[in-house]
Amino acid sequence: MEQRIYHGKINSQNLAENLISQFHRGNYRVQQIGSGDKIAVQIATSDFSRSGGQTALSIYLQNFEDGVSVSMGQQGWLGVAASLGYTAFSAIRSPFKLLERLDDIAQDIESLQLVENVWNVIDQTAKSMGAGFELSERLRRSVCSYCMTANIVGSPSCVACGAPMGENQPVTCRNCGFILDTDEITCPNCGSPVTTSNTTIK
Repeated sequence: MEQRIYHGKINSQNLAENLISQFHRGNYRVQQIGSGDKIAVQIATSDFSRSGGQTALSIYLQNFEDGVSVSMGQQGWLGVAASLGYTAFSAIRSPFKLLERLDDIAQDIESLQLVENVWNVIDQTAKSMGAGFELSERLRRSVCSYCMTANIVGSPSCVACGAPMGENQPVTCRNCGFILDTDEITCPNCGSPVTTSNTTIK
């Protein structure tokens, strides 16, 4: 299950509404389960779909004080694979059958890209609301390891004891927003290499 954390003025209902408006059309049906702090959105092939194979995907949205955690389950793709297999078999038997299945092929390709398309909608929604992977202002504090005093992020030295603060600055994964320890070289949440500014830590 892939997870991303978005910090900022955004909530799970904002994301759920945008997912529904984007995907509840054509061959897909979307339903929202729950409301408030915890919402599940399920995207599945409509029972009345006229092309392509069956697929389903669940997205779990949970509010926290500084944003939203988004988790996505595994996509059910066996129906899509069966549809593509049938298309290939039909094409082998009669190449002209391929023309009859162009709508099925187009729908199957769209279904195979469903996870990527859902993440794109979520990313664009978060960005349009000013949210992202950066820490919220409430969390933008670092604690001096010598005297345990909270300091504003970016302070070169502790306001209480004067100790250098470089090692104590919080860092988030640029891919999923998970808060990292300063010595981590890969994100324990998503496995991406940790980057500082524009350089990747080797």
